[in-house]
Amino acid sequence: MTIDAVIPEPGRQIQAHDELSPQQAQAVLGLLADAARSDGMQAVSEQGRLQMRGGKREGVQHFLLTVDGVLVGYAQLEDTDPVEAPAAELVVHPGHRGRGHGRALGTALLGASGKRLRVWAHGGKSAARHLAQVLGLTLFRELRQLRRPLAIGSVPEPVYPAGVTVRTFVPGEDDANWLAVNAAAFAHHPEQGSLVQRDLDDRKAEPWFDPKGFFLAEVAGEIVGFHWTKVHAEEQLGEVYVVGVRPDAQGTGLGTALTATGLRHLAAQGVPTAMLYVDADNAAALRVYEGMGFVTHEVDLMYRTES
Repeated sequence: MTIDAVIPEPGRQIQAHDELSPQQAQAVLGLLADAARSDGMQAVSEQGRLQMRGGKREGVQHFLLTVDGVLVGYAQLEDTDPVEAPAAELVVHPGHRGRGHGRALGTALLGASGKRLRVWAHGGKSAARHLAQVLGLTLFRELRQLRRPLAIGSVPEPVYPAGVTVRTFVPGEDDANWLAVNAAAFAHHPEQGSLVQRDLDDRKAEPWFDPKGFFLAEVAGEIVGFHWTKVHAEEQLGEVYVVGVRPDAQGTGLGTALTATGLRHLAAQGVPTAMLYVDADNAAALRVYEGMGFVTHEVDLMYRTES
């Protein structure tokens, strides 16, 4: 489907696709790599990048902006949340900015979503804030990236509640039980809590996946919490990818102990810095992480149409 851009430019065209061909996906990933080198961060989240590959994803649309047949912009719209408005991410190639392409993509997203839209601005840069204002969007959410230095011995030995044992994830055996605990732990969090087997399989297929860095806490053989770590080899960063605790085990110190276990593992891998993401309004989590030496490094902002 071809969408007419609101701001005219000779040769510009926006096409919407339910899925990308391997060639299209490769071209978009190349565009994202160019933008990341210029901006110092990814414009599209890991989930968004995974959704470019492997065929059609229910509720996901891809928008390719070309000028005279050359790809210069991309946007993704995900409409899978039964309550919240569709969520989007977009990027324009650094060499083609300042020509209205971002506004054209944003206008296309507004049209496709019925003017019910949430848009991520990774890094919260001024150009993204300006685009949000032009599109009539207001600030809705702030996601903070925290970092702390890592070194062997810099993280205290974890102290677990009585009866808890810790082991590492076994792919294929722990999938279903982990997905159930993840859904319970993040029932309030639409992105993390809605993961299904395909999402887990996508991540297990990534080069960074290492089950030795995926820790499960159990009581009487049942998973009650977990800490999944990730190593960004190029950036030399260790990530607290996700920490989750089953609701009936929350408030026991299990999350803090699991976080310490993962950080000690990352330190043993030799990465000098640890990072994590946390919502700015999650005061309890911020207190825990700041108490473990994390400080704010940068922020991602989400804007939305007035509901």
